[in-house]
Parts: sequence; C-alpha cells; structure tokens
Amino acid sequence: MEYNTLRNKLIISEYGRNVQKMIEYAITIEDKEKRTKTTKFIVSVMAQMSSQNREIGDFKRKLWDHLYIISDNKLDIDSPFPPPEIQKMEPGENIMFKGSRDIRYRHYGKNVELIIEKAIQYEDGPEKEALIKTIANHLKKSYLNWNRESVTDEQIFQNLETLSGNKLNVDTETKLFHTADILARNKKKKFNGRQNTPSTARGRGRKKQ
Repeated sequence: MEYNTLRNKLIISEYGRNVQKMIEYAITIEDKEKRTKTTKFIVSVMAQMSSQNREIGDFKRKLWDHLYIISDNKLDIDSPFPPPEIQKMEPGENIMFKGSRDIRYRHYGKNVELIIEKAIQYEDGPEKEALIKTIANHLKKSYLNWNRESVTDEQIFQNLETLSGNKLNVDTETKLFHTADILARNKKKKFNGRQNTPSTARGRGRKKQ
C-alpha cells in the first residue's frame, strides 16, 4: 500500500506531478535559450490547467511566479517577469510569495476546513478512513462544480493533504466517484434548476386557449 507521503512532495499540487517533473527537467537544460523556450511551453500548459482563473488580475504574472516557486528559483531564463521573493514557510503551510494572496482553494469553501479540522482529531481507524474518503469525494464534487472539466483523484488527495497541513493522508488505492458521474449529476441539477424557475412554472400553469 503506497501513500502520497512516500513520493516527492508536490510544491503546488494544482499543477500535478507531471508539470513539476517538466520544471525539474528544465532546470537541467544547459543551453539558456533552449531552457527559456522549454519554460515558456511549461507555462502554456499551466495556463491551460488554470484556465478558470483567467479573469484573475495578473494571471500571466501568477503563472510565472508559480513556475519559479516550483523550481525553488533555480531557473536562469529570459522571463517577462522577475522571480518572486519566496517566503520561508513553516512545515504544512501553503506556499506563498510576498505580495500575493493564496486563492487556489477558495472553491472548497470555509466549511470544508472546519470538517478537516474535526477529521484530524479522530483516532486512526476505519471510521477516520471512511471520513477522509467522504471529504475527498466532497472536494472532488466541489472542484468539478467550479467550472472545471476534469480532475484526477491524485490531485484531490494532494489538495486534501495541503488543506490538512499533511495530517490527513489518503491511501493511493482509494477510488473516488467517477468524474463523468459527478459531471452528469451537476448537469442534471442545473437542468432541473432551469426547469423549475418561476417563469417556467407560470408557463406550465397557463391554460390552453
């Protein structure tokens, strides 16, 4: 049984392990021009993964800041923005940089944080494992409800570990609700909501002339 804590820790989990590996590879490229070209491609991938945040101010700047943060400021490249000044963080805290505000998990809501705090207090055992899985499924549903088309279970597990300060670890063999099923339910709810609007209800009540 393999837990996520046994792997290299993701610096910013929303981009996933593959992006982090791509950045780690970019650091090893000796030619600066090729290194810069590679990082520009990586940023374009990051932009696609964060397309729901395009309306946020300084979206492009934030992507480059995150690139530098994941690389631990080890990238010597021709960037449109200077590297951010990374703050020293305590173990378990979310990564931040000066002048920014962490909004990566706002779609989960404040109540989830309170539930996670309660779960941390549970003694290890089947009851706690069941609660962790329930929370993870809730995170996945909330994530997909926030104008997103897909998300991996691993990313949800990483989000949960980050939100809990690495105090709630998920067995990587755990299976969450299928993305397609969640999206289908969300679509059905939206459709039913439109069907039950006041204007629709009035239309149903009209008599045929």
